[in-house]
Amino acid sequence: MILRPDKNFKPCASDVDDELFPNGIFVFNITKMLDYIGTHPEDFPIEEVPVASLGFTSQRLDEATVSKADLTKPLLLAEIAPGQFNVIDGNHRLEKARREGATLLPVWRVGPRVHTRFLISSESYREYVSYWNSKVRGH
Repeated sequence: MILRPDKNFKPCASDVDDELFPNGIFVFNITKMLDYIGTHPEDFPIEEVPVASLGFTSQRLDEATVSKADLTKPLLLAEIAPGQFNVIDGNHRLEKARREGATLLPVWRVGPRVHTRFLISSESYREYVSYWNSKVRGH
């Protein structure tokens, strides 16, 4: 699926307390994305996926946050390249699950038509569309 650039794209506004997830130049507003999922639950069914299939994206985790992580709260997986989903919210839960030997975790999957709405800059959006389309075309 080729992404067509939206000439009217508006970066997602960020409030002071919003959680942001940087993935290189791509910075997503996690707080606003989770709010959107919460108001559209029918579009985001919760799936159970094997812990072993989930990649790890952060090396610096706060131990107190790991210990109090709620393994019943779904992780957020964004399709960063065609067919490739990365954890963009839930690394502390994923680490706790690994330590406790959990085999499955609940997740929400979010494709690019949704998650690009939560990029916080126009530059990030343009670069993402170009990146995605290069992956689709195999370059």
